[in-house]
Amino acid sequence: MKSKKNLVLLGMMGSGKSTIGFLISKKLNIKFIDIDQVIEKNMNMSIEEIFKTKGENFFRNLEEKITIKYLNTSNNVISLGGGGFMNDKIRKEVITNHYSFWLNLNISALLTRIRKSKKRPIAFTSSNSKIVELINNRAKVYAKAQFKINCNALTKTEIVKKILKLYEHN
Repeated sequence: MKSKKNLVLLGMMGSGKSTIGFLISKKLNIKFIDIDQVIEKNMNMSIEEIFKTKGENFFRNLEEKITIKYLNTSNNVISLGGGGFMNDKIRKEVITNHYSFWLNLNISALLTRIRKSKKRPIAFTSSNSKIVELINNRAKVYAKAQFKINCNALTKTEIVKKILKLYEHN
């Protein structure tokens, strides 16, 4: 029997991909892979430090290599980094071979979460209007995901239930 496709979470930084992904993996009793955490562990530094010392291009190349490696596995819950789905190679692989879920939140909720975080490189160097522009640009690409989950009025438990229902019926 062929293993089930990966369940891939995508969306803006602060949308809850890591939290929701972990909860889903526990419910399904399968492995959870957080791409940003894997990158941090491999590099032995935070995403912020990688951006500062090596630059965004280095990070994006590493992100592609690591993400594709994990997408070549099966029956896992994978949380992409906020910019991961913007990469053509990653996006094509996710859309073609996996179940993709866009965790969508409204702009004000995302701005609040991004600004509260101490580990988001983009938040330190960008104005609110720049972040809103980034959110809007990425939303056009995130919309290519197989499923869009509007998370605004939902609890974590409700989001997990909604995703599991869609995943288990595919």
